[in-house]
Amino acid sequence: MENSKKESKYIRARERVDELKKFYGNLTSYVIVISGLALINYFTTGFAYMWFLWAAFGWGIGIVFHAIKTFNLNPFFGKQWEERKIKEFMSEEEKNNKWK
Repeated sequence: MENSKKESKYIRARERVDELKKFYGNLTSYVIVISGLALINYFTTGFAYMWFLWAAFGWGIGIVFHAIKTFNLNPFFGKQWEERKIKEFMSEEEKNNKWK
């Protein structure tokens, strides 16, 4: 049983590290690509029309949602809510099975 708990904790920790790596990879790509687009924009039009901001805004929305998911910043449907609901459903099912 103890080994199972350690393995379960390790798997959850590994999944968390993978989530963080994906987020930081996405953020790094965002900074590099948007900086490149800004340079292209500057050298082609001299910022007369800053079209790179459209890409920065669109991708930035995705970054914000990715951060909310990665760092559990959603107060309504975060990890605590999920765990609470899972326990609730498990106890509800246990009660139903007792009567059968």
